[in-house]
Amino acid sequence: TGDSGSPAEAGAGPGQRRGQPRGHRPPCHHRALVSSRGAGGGVSAALRGAMAHLPVDINPRPPRRNSFEVSLVKEDGSTMELWSGIGKGPPRKLKFPQPETVVEALKSSLA
Repeated sequence: TGDSGSPAEAGAGPGQRRGQPRGHRPPCHHRALVSSRGAGGGVSAALRGAMAHLPVDINPRPPRRNSFEVSLVKEDGSTMELWSGIGKGPPRKLKFPQPETVVEALKSSLA
């Protein structure tokens, strides 16, 4: 077997996840970051459902205490905050977004 030099042939390249068919690349190089202590499941599922090609990383680094944040990492490496519960509440439920609110923020930031 020869080496074609393409990232897809060499394994999982940038923006590609292991287990995807060879040559498969997502159409964009953005990714979403969800930082939460236990309540990120609904938001991450909504983001994946709205944009299946968008990688969603949950807690890429330890989340801040009592916080919920969602950010978009753009192709150039810059980070854009889509939603933050820091400074919201009481009551505590105001610190966590409705999933559709985050999906709309994501769509408008990519438009």
